[in-house]
Parts: sequence; C-alpha cells; structure tokens
Amino acid sequence: MAHELLIPQLGVTMTEGTITAWLVEDGQTVQQGDLLYTLATDKTETDIESPAAGTLVIVGEIEVEYPVGSVVGRIE
Repeated sequence: MAHELLIPQLGVTMTEGTITAWLVEDGQTVQQGDLLYTLATDKTETDIESPAAGTLVIVGEIEVEYPVGSVVGRIE
C-alpha cells in the first residue's frame, strides 16, 4: 500500500511551500522517520520525515512552489 507524501500545513496561515532539497534519492529505500526533503515557507525551513517504510518515488521538483496538500511523492 502506497503512502502519498503531501505538502503539510506547518502553520495556521501557511498556504504553500517550496521543496528546496530532496535528502533521499528517487528509488531509495527509507524507514519511517527518515528525513525526505526540506520544505521552505515564507517563515521557515523544515525537514519532512517519512510517514512509512518503503521505496521513495519522487514526483515533486526542487524550487517549485506547491499548495498545501499537493502530492510530491509516494512511499511504496
């Protein structure tokens, strides 16, 4: 069962975020809690953790602004 990686809402007023770096390569095996990518907002940068163990499939691109809730990858 795949787990979608969504842009999280990190603050009450946050409506979008930008992936500044993928910390894991596409196709790499990850464990729950591993850091996957860095998300920048207008106020902060935060490293986002994997919600599950499996293989990372990257969909989102670096330096592209995504609305909260956008799918940027999957853990299969």
